Amino acid sequence: MEETMPSVLEGIKVVDFTWAALGPTTCDYLAVYGAEVIKIESQARPDLWRIVSPFAGDVPGIDRGGLFATANVQKYSMALNLSDKRGIEVAKKLVQRADIVVESYRAGAMARLGLAYDDLRKVKPDIIMLSTCMYGQTGPLAQLPGFGLTLTAASGISNLTGWPDRAPQPSGEYTDFVVPRFNVLALMAALDYRRRTGEGQYLDISQMEAALHFMAPVLLDYSVNGRELSRTGNRNEWAAPHGVYRCRGEDSWCAIAVTDDKAWESFCAAMGRQEMLKDPRFASLMARLDHLDELDNLIEAWTIERNAEDVMEVMQSAGVSAGVAESGRQLDSDPQLKHRHYYHEIDHPEMGRMSYSGMPIKMSETPYRITRGAPCLGEHTAYICTEILEMPGEEFAQFMNAGVFH
Repeated sequence: MEETMPSVLEGIKVVDFTWAALGPTTCDYLAVYGAEVIKIESQARPDLWRIVSPFAGDVPGIDRGGLFATANVQKYSMALNLSDKRGIEVAKKLVQRADIVVESYRAGAMARLGLAYDDLRKVKPDIIMLSTCMYGQTGPLAQLPGFGLTLTAASGISNLTGWPDRAPQPSGEYTDFVVPRFNVLALMAALDYRRRTGEGQYLDISQMEAALHFMAPVLLDYSVNGRELSRTGNRNEWAAPHGVYRCRGEDSWCAIAVTDDKAWESFCAAMGRQEMLKDPRFASLMARLDHLDELDNLIEAWTIERNAEDVMEVMQSAGVSAGVAESGRQLDSDPQLKHRHYYHEIDHPEMGRMSYSGMPIKMSETPYRITRGAPCLGEHTAYICTEILEMPGEEFAQFMNAGVFH
């Protein structure tokens, strides 16, 4: 039955001018939920993530990048030389039949190519275009380049991660995986607006401004109390214990969080240490926060004698929040993820059988589907030109020989 159900975005056509992580992840959501997404790149300027490790089988190759594969499922890839005017014309033909255009270049790049929103409206008046770059399309910082690592720092997130006596610790490209949610939400709103009015629109999404939503408590605390929050390691002002504790075995850990008196009682019972309930050092949250080093030492003396999975199960059975700090191997075999059919195995022409991550949202009436993995560079160029754009074979061959599809 599910196979006959339409996907929620079936019939929506997207031209994807994005690269690296954030932009492709945005379009990946659209593709997996049913949209036709045509990714534009070239041999001269391939997507950055194509040449970033890890590579399948540890063999480098432009079509073997694991990171690229995760963010480009279900897409078509077209090799198109945008430095050639004929390439620009082909791009406009794709836009002419599209509903959405997404780009993540530096501010002004699309305008220099002749593919700005005002240019595209001339060929498709109701087109929806989303531009997503570091700081938005206007302002003194608009022209600055950047990636998730620098944005995580610029948005203040890095200043909160790490230990109080050490330098800020960037949490990888964190923003690359949260900002796409804002992008997709904006696109859904724009599609609904077009459905009701018949009009498209231009969406200028600053990655910096989207990331700041996750800093709301920090901004509020400063504006109301004049207090600047900084790094606290694994500790938290409203929970104790709150940390990741070493368990038996090499690099084995379990996270535990106790947020109220009932959970504290359950925690002590789970450890078999009810006497801690009468210890004045731990009698209340405030008392525990004042004696965190002593509390953490007592807990780790208990956890280090046990497997992380056993610690988690004992705590969870007692109603205490706990979870193993899982490795990639553990995530791959996680029974909950397997039960939910989170992973999808699909053959890839270069990388062989690959496991792709699923989507977190399951819709009963419009399910997502992953039936095609990430494309090789330019894999669908001929199909897009001759079948979708109905370009005559002779013209396609001329353009191919002239380097337009490179």
